[in-house]
Amino acid sequence: MKTKLTTLALACTALTATGALAQDVTLTIESWRNDDLALWQEQIIPAFEAEHPGIKVRFTPSAPAEYNAVLNSKLEAGSAGDLITCRPFDASLALFEAGHLTDLDDMEAMGNFSDVAKSAWQTDDGSASFCVPMASVIHGFIYNKDAFSELGIEVPTTEAEFFTALETIREDGSYIPMAMGTNDQWEAATMGYNNIGPNYWKGEEGRLALIAGEQKLTDEQWVAPYETLAKWAPYLGDGYEAQTYPDSQNLFTLGRAAIYPAGSWEISGFNALADFEMGAFKPPVQAAGDTCYISDHTDIGIGMNAATTNPEAARTFLAWVASPEFASIFGNALPGFFPLSNTPVEMQDPLAKEFVSWRGECESTIRSTYQILSRGTPNLENDTWGASVAAIKGTSSPAELGQKLQDGLSSWYEPQQ
Repeated sequence: MKTKLTTLALACTALTATGALAQDVTLTIESWRNDDLALWQEQIIPAFEAEHPGIKVRFTPSAPAEYNAVLNSKLEAGSAGDLITCRPFDASLALFEAGHLTDLDDMEAMGNFSDVAKSAWQTDDGSASFCVPMASVIHGFIYNKDAFSELGIEVPTTEAEFFTALETIREDGSYIPMAMGTNDQWEAATMGYNNIGPNYWKGEEGRLALIAGEQKLTDEQWVAPYETLAKWAPYLGDGYEAQTYPDSQNLFTLGRAAIYPAGSWEISGFNALADFEMGAFKPPVQAAGDTCYISDHTDIGIGMNAATTNPEAARTFLAWVASPEFASIFGNALPGFFPLSNTPVEMQDPLAKEFVSWRGECESTIRSTYQILSRGTPNLENDTWGASVAAIKGTSSPAELGQKLQDGLSSWYEPQQ
């Protein structure tokens, strides 16, 4: 009799456990951010699951360079996860237009984000939003505080002060004034042209006017940043033409260069490598008192696979991603990737805190070539890489570069014809 009761009790326990498991929903996240695996497993997922019993989450990243191809293959095969980490603009727009991402405009949580924050994951007319914005990266300059202190340099706020600082560093000779090479090209455009450029074309005003065909790349506000980049060459150190991106990072973190034209994504790595105190300053304005503009570039979002079998649980997770709780966890665990929610997040990292403080001082914009303007051939983003390098090296005049870029854009983009 005792054996029968024991067997019955075990059977009931098994049924109860099976029932509990049947009620649990497991959401799988596709992502390219394999560097963030520990962050998701140790902080983000436990925080969500503690508040949402019955929903389990798995973070399954691919290698960054392979993500687009792997994701597309999975989507076509019907094996992709419930949640899709979204790259900005055209790659994600293509997924939405192919029916792989769900329109999320009906989610109340989407009201937690500005139009600029949502622009990277919307249709061109803004009628549908298909990814919850997660984070942006901000451009500016990181500097060696010890070097500035030794040389008596104040943090520059105007271009005149910026070049005076560079000249002071060069004349002293203890440091390379600025660590940036042109070998990899993208640095010159991303940390050069699209770093300083918004102060010339007035951020969103100029970017949207270019998309609308109301401004051209031959206009002064689009050519002038190349004229400024042309003045950088004497301060980049010997052999900058062959210098790679990792070379530039090493020169700065080893204390051999005083200034680094930067994206905020460098913060975590630099914190681990540099043994000196760092500071940051925003792109200098042309004249004291000018409105400042920063490239606060939308970088990462997350959407729902239209084929998910767990849409309700997926929407619950996405609403949580839009919450201040998620923003605080993500922003502080990954300094330099700044939450896009309208609710301010108190940053703990001093360098990240400096970067994000510029949002309250300046107008925010995104990289000028990323939305719509790089869909054709020639590709404006890639051509801007080459033009920025040519400006620094002095192999073409700024006016020639503007004309070449305009000719390329107008050859396929109707509003510019």
